Amino acid sequence: MKKEVWFGLTIMALVVLSAFVLLPAPSEMTNGHLGLLMLALVVVAIMLGFPTAFTLMGMGMIFAWIAYKSQNPDLAVQQTLDLMVQRAYSVMSNDVLISIPLFVFMGYLIERANLIEKLFKSMHLAMARVPGSLAVATIVTCAIFATATGIVGAVVTLMGLLALPAMLRAGYSVQLSAGAITAGGCLGILIPPSVMLIVYGATAGVSVVKLYAGAFFPGLMLATLYVLYVVVIAKIKPSMAPPMSAEDRIVPLPAFAQVVSKEVSSNVLPGLIGAIKGKRNAAVPMRELLNHLGIALLPALAVALIMGTIYLKVTAPLPPETVEGVVAMGGELADSAETSEEGDNVSGLAEPEAEGLKPPPGTAEVAKADAVTAAEPAKDAAPAAVSASAESPVSPAEREPAPTSFWIALASCAVALAIFYAYFSFVRLEIFKMLLGSFFPLALMILAVLGTIVFGLATPTEAAAMGSLGGLLLAAAYRRLNYVVLRESVYLTAKTSAMVCWLFVGSSIFSAAFALLGGQEIINTWVLGMDLTPVQFMILAQVVIFLLGWPLEWTEIIVIFMPIFIPLLPHFGIDPLFFGLLVALNLQTAFLSPPVAMAAFYLKGVSPPHVTLNQIFAGMLPFMAIQVFAIVLLYVFPAIGMWLPEVLYK
Repeated sequence: MKKEVWFGLTIMALVVLSAFVLLPAPSEMTNGHLGLLMLALVVVAIMLGFPTAFTLMGMGMIFAWIAYKSQNPDLAVQQTLDLMVQRAYSVMSNDVLISIPLFVFMGYLIERANLIEKLFKSMHLAMARVPGSLAVATIVTCAIFATATGIVGAVVTLMGLLALPAMLRAGYSVQLSAGAITAGGCLGILIPPSVMLIVYGATAGVSVVKLYAGAFFPGLMLATLYVLYVVVIAKIKPSMAPPMSAEDRIVPLPAFAQVVSKEVSSNVLPGLIGAIKGKRNAAVPMRELLNHLGIALLPALAVALIMGTIYLKVTAPLPPETVEGVVAMGGELADSAETSEEGDNVSGLAEPEAEGLKPPPGTAEVAKADAVTAAEPAKDAAPAAVSASAESPVSPAEREPAPTSFWIALASCAVALAIFYAYFSFVRLEIFKMLLGSFFPLALMILAVLGTIVFGLATPTEAAAMGSLGGLLLAAAYRRLNYVVLRESVYLTAKTSAMVCWLFVGSSIFSAAFALLGGQEIINTWVLGMDLTPVQFMILAQVVIFLLGWPLEWTEIIVIFMPIFIPLLPHFGIDPLFFGLLVALNLQTAFLSPPVAMAAFYLKGVSPPHVTLNQIFAGMLPFMAIQVFAIVLLYVFPAIGMWLPEVLYK
């Protein structure tokens, strides 16, 4: 612990020393330099342990008063108080922030529904043959649970209680076990629905819906990289992640499954169908057989439903082309001629005839009679055409032929189902039943919440409200919904939401004071004076954020430093959405980098006494390197994050 303390004190000393060296002498100091001094003092105060929100608020009000006093000393106090009220009201009227307490409430309800224990056990058994199965199951469970809750501390603490003792008993190294738990638990910062993305969206003025769509694949990529690292380590160094023993792989079978597997077949479909026919089901209730046959056929029914929906979509008939009605020749012209003639007669303004060009008498009457005679058949033809078209039956539009890619996908699904059912034993049926009771309810709720947001069916606030209702239903389904659980969830939600909202108020006052003093203008002038390319600016920004993740948490980085970077993005032609995705990946380091590394302290609080903080830090370092690699991948291939928002929101 002494090393971490010395590390923190060293960083604080460097911040103070840099402030004294880089800032001019007090006699030459301008308001802009006071803004930079305020920024340095805020960082030091937060590292000393002062509450972030009230540090930002206090520093902002003090330096705002200094800025106003330099202009009008008599009104400085009143203007400072007005600024505080206006900034607090602007935060209260921000509609985006309403979704934060709803998502947090959903997370706390799911946390107390006791789903994570069942989920971890079923995932462990489902991945028994994968190298490093316990660590892989831990990362997958953390990713799913972090997606549902978004609360890093809750996920790391619960997985530390469940997975860490199991991995240590199985002979896993302390470093790999701690790294898998802390890195997997921090995925909730990135994978939607993430509170951090809502905070960034509200700070940078970026659509939260687009952020959620863009962060989906980078989060999936990062979780996949974690799993690949664990599998490779388990292959190269089996001593760090021993394979699962045969005793641990044993899944107890119910009585009917033991009878059917011995007398009929160990495969599910032949065994159940064979037991239903004839006298071989005498020892097994028919209801039991039919229930399990329905459960076994659920994957095939799900594939049939999905492919059927896709078939109806891709073969839907094209919308009929609207053809304008045909007007009978002469009808409209005759009407207009009559109207104009009547108008001429009424007005009495007939066109004068040229002298010497008078038509012979009676010629006008003959021409008029011919025009009327020709117009009458045309008038009769138009209603006849309308009646004929009304009487003719409208042929239904034919469906389009399905594309070749659909048939290839259908054939691939059929082959995959055939292979699945060929190896679908009664042991796997029991594991599938465990997943049905733990994984699929959670996955359906997550997909429902994210799907309604990403596809534009609901706003984040509306989807969060539906997610909270889903959390209540899940807790009730698992018989965990009682007064104590509800009271604790509401209390923790109010506590977390108050912290986030006060952070926004403090950061808003701080940003206003920083702008009043001219600190933002000095930073902009300095950065633009360096004549950086967009690539160089992006690298500089990400390195600064990465280094800030050592002493600060993601909340401080977002609310303090994002308002400094965001105004510079238009100059370099950088999309704030893409920048936000890079920042979200980068801020994973805030929970995994010492000396703050809150995930390490969460895990240390529930780990056995022999697990030291240095061992946890050592286990987190390889996963930090993976995060840096993921940032590079996202920057080199922006389509990883930008493809889905571009497809959905053209």
